[in-house]
Amino acid sequence: QVQLVESGGGSVQAGGSLRLSCELSGDTFSNYCMGWYRQAPGKEREGVATVDTDDSTTYADSVKGRFTISQDNAKNTLYLQMNSLKTEDTAVYYCAAWLWVGYCPFGIPNYWGQGTQVTVS
Repeated sequence: QVQLVESGGGSVQAGGSLRLSCELSGDTFSNYCMGWYRQAPGKEREGVATVDTDDSTTYADSVKGRFTISQDNAKNTLYLQMNSLKTEDTAVYYCAAWLWVGYCPFGIPNYWGQGTQVTVS
């Protein structure tokens, strides 16, 4: 029932910026904790950032200070603002959602988006 659809991926030069979006449909956005993962060819999928229902955030060390995760409940949308992009940021980026159960049960997500390609050259 719940669907996540990412958008905003594309190609950008190193040092540039890109903003990814993820729209949730099929349920109330505020019922979910949200996050972003990424996967480069031949590598495991890795967590990038999360945001709790109280807007508290976490970031992977590799993106801290460069990426910002945020959410807009009115638009049912999650964002990832990516600045100072590096070639090693090249990957397919996936939106993820966890059903809030009094806390955010971060682990294997309940739902995944289809992914959006980010290429930094």
